[in-house]
Amino acid sequence: MKGYIAASSLPAKRRWKGHAVAVLALVFFSLLVPLAFLLGLHNRFPSGYLSDERSSSESVFENYAHVDAGPEQNHSEGGQSRVHGLIDRFKPPIPKDVPENFTKKPLTEFSNGGMPFTSQPKDAMSYSKPKHITSRGPTTEQVVAPKVSSSLNARNDRGNRKENHPKGAAGDEIEKPCQLEFGSYCIWSMEHKEVMKDSIVKRLKDQLFVARAYYPSVAKLQGQDNLSRELKQNIQEHERMLSEAISDADLPSFVGKKIQKMDHTIAKAKSCTVDCNNVDKKLRQILDLTEDEAHFHMKQSAFLYHLGVQTMPRSLHCLSMRLTVEYFKTSLQDIERLHAQKLNNPSFQHYVLFSRNILAASATINSAVMNAEKSGHMIFHLVTDGQNFYAMKHWFARNSYKEATVRVLNFENVKLINFYNLGRRQLSPSEEFRVSIHDIARSSPMQLRTEYISVFGHSHFILPELFKNLKKVIVLDDDVVVQRDLSSLWNLDLEGKVNGAVQFCGIRLGQLKMYMRGHSYNGDSCAWMSGLNIIDLERWRERNITGNYLGLLQKFQNGSEASWRASALPISLLAFQDLIYALDDAWVQSRLGHDYGVSADAIKNAAALHYNGNMKPWLELGIPKYKSYWKKFLTKEERFMDECNVNP
Repeated sequence: MKGYIAASSLPAKRRWKGHAVAVLALVFFSLLVPLAFLLGLHNRFPSGYLSDERSSSESVFENYAHVDAGPEQNHSEGGQSRVHGLIDRFKPPIPKDVPENFTKKPLTEFSNGGMPFTSQPKDAMSYSKPKHITSRGPTTEQVVAPKVSSSLNARNDRGNRKENHPKGAAGDEIEKPCQLEFGSYCIWSMEHKEVMKDSIVKRLKDQLFVARAYYPSVAKLQGQDNLSRELKQNIQEHERMLSEAISDADLPSFVGKKIQKMDHTIAKAKSCTVDCNNVDKKLRQILDLTEDEAHFHMKQSAFLYHLGVQTMPRSLHCLSMRLTVEYFKTSLQDIERLHAQKLNNPSFQHYVLFSRNILAASATINSAVMNAEKSGHMIFHLVTDGQNFYAMKHWFARNSYKEATVRVLNFENVKLINFYNLGRRQLSPSEEFRVSIHDIARSSPMQLRTEYISVFGHSHFILPELFKNLKKVIVLDDDVVVQRDLSSLWNLDLEGKVNGAVQFCGIRLGQLKMYMRGHSYNGDSCAWMSGLNIIDLERWRERNITGNYLGLLQKFQNGSEASWRASALPISLLAFQDLIYALDDAWVQSRLGHDYGVSADAIKNAAALHYNGNMKPWLELGIPKYKSYWKKFLTKEERFMDECNVNP
């Protein structure tokens, strides 16, 4: 029995010793790993007080009108020159054993895209939002997509976002790639760019930038514990001040002493013999994270800009709701009944608008009436949706426009929608598309220009049946302001064409061949613009434009709202090919919703102004110098405008 006990106790003792060794090993490594992180012995992450902790939910704005960037583009080298300046200013003494051919590694490079999207062929085209939310020669074009609601999307892996970007030779090369990614937000942000202020805050950040770069290297040196502790303390103090201060006025009174103290500490760190590669590597890591953060905030700003463009301002929403409530509280005379004999009389001048915006439609109608020689012959047919129908009815019953008659129609009550099997009962005003073009004829392939082209929405294609007794109508968009009498258009001979429109030869149909689904067309034909169009309804019926439209609609849309809206561009261009009568360019001056460079003379000489683009005049984001041409046609002293604080 004793022999059995002795024999069995020996393995037990050995097992106990094995557990003890394992526990000691775990204790040793648990102390070693934090020490390695503290001393910056790892290669993947920066050490010290700068971390690269970014949650997986940290997002990047998906450009709602993204264009395939085509040739590789590059950022400005301003950030690199600044970093090199800081390196030169605070550079440590180079050890004697560094080889003479030592050179700096290139800074981390970023792509200007970096956004998740399904890969598309070059010159990919996507389509744009309806406007109401808001050099000829060889070119290669890229047409962009519907400005549907953008969202913040999960951030891409950084390794997939790095590209080389050759430096642009001029400011335009820097601006245009920015437009590709952020759209007209870039133009707006540059126009409203503020001068750099708060130099003390900037200096604190620069000091913190350099101190963080030196800290890991100093912490590794033997006998420099005091310096390492001092550097760490200064970093913490700077971080604390910057966390509570945005401008120089927010800084504490003793900030000067803190700056001098940090300068002294950095000078001592420079006097130490440190590995230049470590400092350089650390600077690059910090720059990488800083640029990432700046790029992320740029995308957030662009998202908020586009959100402001696409959503109805609160004041306009208030105006629509107040007018709707007032419509059911009061009983005003029905203008349509008083002028019923005029509404379908082809001897009068009939104008058609499709709009959801009360203020915009009112300004367009008022501008046309104020500049007309005889307003008594003018009949305006305003087609809107059910949500704004009663508000529109009450507004135009309360306000008169000289002798002109305004008729409001509810598109959702039109029985023709079901008759033509359009599939969607929602109102579809003119659709607007952002187009970015590479001009081969220009000196640099990076030269781009961005245009906004608007075409008829789906609702326009029931015009002949909506107005069966009329022979001719003028179609206006609600972002148009009229400056001249339009009566001469009624006597214009369209030479057998259907649609009199201003042509836009910056885009030709041949450049859009990949989106025409094999349909035959004249590749040299110019695109055309909605905004101000004279329509021959008799020729429309003879040519069966509506029937052709319905056939094209079945081929270009798959039942989803996105494809339905996206099909507006190719369908409009194909349905009216060879049926466009080119109006003189003096009739319409466009670009007032996205171009800051339109001259005052061009505006003055135009018969109509078209605010195509994101920056509509009724938005706070509208271009200020063009707003006055629109605001002078607003209805004055309207009670509901004052109560809803409507002041565009």
